[in-house]
Amino acid sequence: MDAGARLPRAAGRITGLVGAKILAIGFVMAIAAAGCGNGGGSGAGGSQSTRTPIRHLIVVIPENRSFDNVFATYVPPQGQTVRNLLSQGIVNADGTPGPNVARAAQMQATDTAAYSIAPARTGPYASLPKPGLRLALSLPPGLAFPILVPDPGLDETAQELLMVGSLTYSTPSAPCTPDPIYSFQCLGQDFDTRYPSPLPNGPYQITGPTTPYVSYFGDPPHRFFQNWQQMDCSVANASAANPSGCLADLFAWVDDTVGAGSNGDPVPAPTFYGGVAMGFYNMALGDFPYLLSLAQSYAISDNYHQSVLGGTAVNHHAMITGDVLYYSDGNGNPAAPPQAAIENPNPVPGTDNWYTYDGDAGDGSSGAYVNCSDRTQPGVAPIFDYLDRLPYEPFNGGNCASNTFYLVNNEVPAFTTLGTPMPPSVCGSPLPCIVPPSTVPTIGDELSARGISWKYYGEGFDFANNQFPPDPRALLYETLANAFQYSKSIMTSSLRDNLEDLGPFFADVENGTLPAVSFVKPDGLIDGHPGTSSAPLVEGFIRKIVSAVQANETLWKQSAVIIAFDEAGGYYDSGYVQPIDFFGDGPRVPLIVVSPFARRGYVDHTYGDHASILKFIEYNWKLDPLSSRSRDNLPNPVAAPGDPYVPTNAPAIGDLLAMFTF
Repeated sequence: MDAGARLPRAAGRITGLVGAKILAIGFVMAIAAAGCGNGGGSGAGGSQSTRTPIRHLIVVIPENRSFDNVFATYVPPQGQTVRNLLSQGIVNADGTPGPNVARAAQMQATDTAAYSIAPARTGPYASLPKPGLRLALSLPPGLAFPILVPDPGLDETAQELLMVGSLTYSTPSAPCTPDPIYSFQCLGQDFDTRYPSPLPNGPYQITGPTTPYVSYFGDPPHRFFQNWQQMDCSVANASAANPSGCLADLFAWVDDTVGAGSNGDPVPAPTFYGGVAMGFYNMALGDFPYLLSLAQSYAISDNYHQSVLGGTAVNHHAMITGDVLYYSDGNGNPAAPPQAAIENPNPVPGTDNWYTYDGDAGDGSSGAYVNCSDRTQPGVAPIFDYLDRLPYEPFNGGNCASNTFYLVNNEVPAFTTLGTPMPPSVCGSPLPCIVPPSTVPTIGDELSARGISWKYYGEGFDFANNQFPPDPRALLYETLANAFQYSKSIMTSSLRDNLEDLGPFFADVENGTLPAVSFVKPDGLIDGHPGTSSAPLVEGFIRKIVSAVQANETLWKQSAVIIAFDEAGGYYDSGYVQPIDFFGDGPRVPLIVVSPFARRGYVDHTYGDHASILKFIEYNWKLDPLSSRSRDNLPNPVAAPGDPYVPTNAPAIGDLLAMFTF
């Protein structure tokens, strides 16, 4: 989720809608978990008409970690191989720079004329810029909200982690002094002083003597045009092993020049995100122990990617539509958004890469849409100039319909959780921040049309079911992450009943009433998002979900749990990226399949992205692709001899079947 979309847009207005996890500000007061709803409901019961023994698919969606951020030093079981920082010699098992660390060295560049996805590089950094602590948020000093303690999404062993750390606001008159170990953010403080300086130019281990595993860390920028630049893609850099020519060597430079966006504000010097994107956890030394145990016991992919460059909303949309949303009249007809909602990543004259209009100013005036059918629009031509030079045609010519403005960054859905229109006050200004009702087909529409049960379980959903401003506990509900909440067909019909809180998930698991397909989303405290959640918290959430399914022996014998992180969160990754269309793909993210049918200890190298989940659902339940635009139309990859990572029939997306044995 974009950092700038995580707080209320104006004092006195709410948006727990927009990502409330930041409002874990000061873990102030314990509030008993309440009202999680009841089980069963309109989606109970799984369809038996499947091609595999899997009758129940549970898709669990944590946030904002690249594959290398989590699995940098993972060593797979004997007979398996993995592509990560350790296997490539970029780092050593003890977290120090490896013999091939130069492969991940970050470069400096310059871009003063027009936006470029491959700006002229001016040489490597002598040392990595200091990691930043900033979330790029505007938070009124002293603002604090209560949180749910215990959190119903956490298992008992992880509840105490909610009391670790504090989020405070630093001002010149009230400076914030972070605890050297546990304090995770001082908003307004620029650098993470827990690390030695200088850091070598390359990936660095996040955890260490002053930063134990329970610590919180900075949040890298992860917006659409920034992500394109961070990847530094040019056909001039293409090779047999990397035919896309994406070098991933401008993460630090982009973070230090434009960061999370500008909106026409004067350029700061510097923007203080620094090298935070280069941090990784060290699984070889004990980090992510639960995900390590799942990887060793079940199947993972080291070639699974976020579908769209950018943040939370667009990738959750991709997971249920295989597509991107667009601005419309609310009835499916494309329309032009107000100028204030259109992106312009061209640099302000006299600056180096300070975008003219991009980001989130906290008042609804954020660039979010792009008419990529018009190459004269800012930022469009550089991407197509690159795509046109690839040795294959992009999907649907780039997938940009004429005179259509596509959503490439976070904006609020048209509907509240009750299915009523989202109130304009959520924007905090007259400028638009609400996406009109979407008619893009979703997997929920298709499943319902075929009589196959499904549900979306979003933690905090019940608390968001009230007037504005909401119950403070609703501030933890992830509105941007509930892609069904944007859909007109879902939110204005009885299908809205398929959206529930997290409590009913556990009831449905226990009672044997789980639907055929489930999407499960944690709240903002425990989803793993950097800066506002932590690694052990998201492990506690995943552990509770998996343990609940395994505890019902009958259910477990016919289920698969897919753990798919929504996007890399702006973190560096060393994997191959296959450009598919104007919108992506993006860096690798962790994907784990937990099932009695998963191949044990297996590392799948088949190229995939979020459309792979759609393809698996459609294969298993005998469904058609969602539309002519959706990526579930793409063929399964054909790997080159000796290189399983690069499809020879690009663009191509796998269906996850290789991760199972039936």
